[in-house]
Formats: sequence, C-alpha cells, structure tokens
Amino acid sequence: MFRVTSRALRATKHRPTRLVEPARTFFVSAIRTEGLRLNSLDTFTEEENMFRDSVKRFAIDVVGPKVREMDEKESMDPTIIQGLFEQGVGIQIRLFLNHANTTLQLMGIETSAEHGGAEASFVSAIIAIEELAKIDPSVSVMCDVHNTLVNTILRTYGTKEQQDKWLPLLSESKLGSFCLSEPASGSDAFALQTRAKKDGDHWVINGSKMWITNSHEAEIFLIFANVDPSKGYKGITCFIATKEMGVQIAKKEEKLGIRASSTCTLNFDDLRVPAENIIGGEGKGYKLAIQILNEGRIGIAAQMLGLAQGAFDKAVPYTYQRTQFGQPIGTFQGMQFQIAKAAVELETARLLTYNAARRKEEGRSFTKEAAMAKYWASQVAQDVSGSAIEWCGGVGFTRETGIEKFWRDSKIGAIYEGTSNIQLQTIAKFIQQEYSR
Repeated sequence: MFRVTSRALRATKHRPTRLVEPARTFFVSAIRTEGLRLNSLDTFTEEENMFRDSVKRFAIDVVGPKVREMDEKESMDPTIIQGLFEQGVGIQIRLFLNHANTTLQLMGIETSAEHGGAEASFVSAIIAIEELAKIDPSVSVMCDVHNTLVNTILRTYGTKEQQDKWLPLLSESKLGSFCLSEPASGSDAFALQTRAKKDGDHWVINGSKMWITNSHEAEIFLIFANVDPSKGYKGITCFIATKEMGVQIAKKEEKLGIRASSTCTLNFDDLRVPAENIIGGEGKGYKLAIQILNEGRIGIAAQMLGLAQGAFDKAVPYTYQRTQFGQPIGTFQGMQFQIAKAAVELETARLLTYNAARRKEEGRSFTKEAAMAKYWASQVAQDVSGSAIEWCGGVGFTRETGIEKFWRDSKIGAIYEGTSNIQLQTIAKFIQQEYSR
C-alpha cells in the first residue's frame, strides 16, 4: 500500500483536483494471444523441414553429378527418374498423421499412404520443387508436373476406382504427363482441336498436342479433348490414357533451356480409351484445367525461386574468393548493392510463393496470389541468374560452373503454364473487380 504523508495532503489543498486517466491499452499481438499463433511465412513444420533436408541431400548427391551430362545430351537420366520414385538414397523420415517411418516419396508427395504416397502437405510439394530446382530445374519441373498437375487431378476429381488403379502406379513407378497445349491453342488453351467420339464403351481420340512436358518418358497421360465442339469449351473432357493404348510420341523439341526435361509433340490416331477413363465427367475438362493450372503456377513459381537461389548460391561465394585491385570483388560497393538487391528480390519471390501455397493449403482463394508468385518469380529468376553470370565474369559465361545453365533455364518461366502477360491479365482482373464495385 502507498502511505500518504500529511505534507502531501496539505499540498493537495492548494492544487486543483486532477483526474487521472487510465493508461491507454492496445490490442495485444496475435502472436502473444492465448490460443492463437500467427507465424512468419518462413516457418515450417518439423515434417516440412525434414522433407526439405532430405530432398536437398537427394538433389545434391544424386542429381548434382549428372546435371551437366543430362543438359548436354538433352536427355533425362533414367536413374534420376527411378531415384525420384524410390528416393534412391533410402532416407527414412516420419511423416504426417504419426505414420511409422516411411520412405520419402517424391512422386506421390500429397498422395495418401494407402495409394503408395507420402501423404505430405502441398507446401511439402512446393519445398521439393524448390530444392530440386536449386540443382537442376529440369528435374524440378518433371517432379512438379507429375505432382501438382497429374496426381492432383486424380486425387481431386478421380473416382475411388480410378484413384485405386492409377495413384499407386503414379506414386511408385510410372511417370505422368499433362496434355493440354496444341499448335493452335497456347494461351487460348480452350481453342483445342483434339476430338473424342463415343464408340460403344470406348472413346476414340484424334488430334495432336504440342509442348508436352515429361512426354518422352511418361507412361500415363491426361489428355484433354472436345467431345462436343458445338458446346465450345464446355465439351472439353479429360481422359486417362497409357502409352500402350497407342499414344504416339512424335517430335522432341530442341530447346534453349531445361534441356533434360522432354518436350514433345504427341499424335493420337484413333486412340481408343475406355469410357471409365474419363475424369470428372463429360464436358468438365475445362474446369479441371483452370483449377489445376492455378495450383500448378505455384509449382512453377517454386521452380523459378529455386533456380534463382541456385544461381545466387553458386555465384556469390566466388565474388568473395576472386580478388582484384587488392580486395575481393564482392566487397566493392557496386557489387554489394547488386548482391543485396538480388537478395531482396529472392526474398520477395519466396514470400509470394509460400503465401500462395499456404492460402491454397488453407482452402482460401489463391488464384491472384498464384499469378503474382509465378509472374514475379519468373522475373527474379531471369534477373538473378543473369546477374550471377556477370558477377563471375568470364568464368560465369563458361559451361564449367553451370551458372549460365540457370539463365538458359530461367527463360521458360515466363512462358509455360501461362505467360507473364497472362499472369498480369489475371492480376488486373482481380484488381478491377475489387475497385470497380
């Protein structure tokens, strides 16, 4: 208790009474509020961190030694594909739902354990794509398309019978391919000309596809064809087919970058597919494609993020080893500013990418955020990989370091799964909706 002296009491007689206002209070940070915790975007679960460490080791130890050879041969080493299915280094990690120690599964990351997958989070898939891209974006995009497009369509829209039949194969041994683009339908994907006609208990598909990732090595194909052209895009339907059914692998493209990742033309000449192989129902293919491509764009953002980080990680140490005019070139102010700017760009790309991934995982809208992440990560990949070459001078321009490969690989980020202009158009539509009410 406070003790008030008589002197103090007398003093109050000569002063007007002063009302004491209660101390102002502010809302407590949500981070400190009991029962609620908001984390930073670079906070991951224990399982996700273990997943990252395991994929990183696989990428460095298994993929790394083969990167240059695969790039020069423009071919994916079969042992890499096998390793992605088996996670060939035999790493054991504890996954979600208190599963027993389970082999890390990179080709069925979100697929249930019942179907041979890892049953991990969507963010785990994004982590895997990023870590692989730090070493080789070609391997990264193979894993990306297989997981975020092919597997996700079957997990989300497939019947139980389809899931029981196809998901174990896609988790354990058979590479998948997503077949949408055609010679006359790139950004305008729903102008596709491939047709399917009913013939008893089968559908007969005729047409062709272009720019199809994984197509040379794939054994399972998701083919989009129009079953009723009079309905326009509402006739588009998604079919599951296998190479054994008669999918013809035609021209293999010779590309500037991601050379080890196969990109081929596919032909379908009276390709007979069982009616039970329609995914999501007749005429629902356009909805599947739209929704899945939004998710896939986060995967491409992660690929571009990993690519940029890979170039940065290779180039920056060199700037502190290379000495000119009596000091490391990385200590010159001009170089410091360039490196710092690149680090900021990397961080912004990372935040956009993982924000979109978390929103998707939380069941919130993420179309705009995915477009922002893909657009910006693609820009950052080109900027950082290009700067990395310059930081290393003549050495960076040679193939020996592998830095120039990152720049070549970066160019595709602004093109596939929606060009940069398409992403900007998508973002602009959301802005218009918000501000024109």
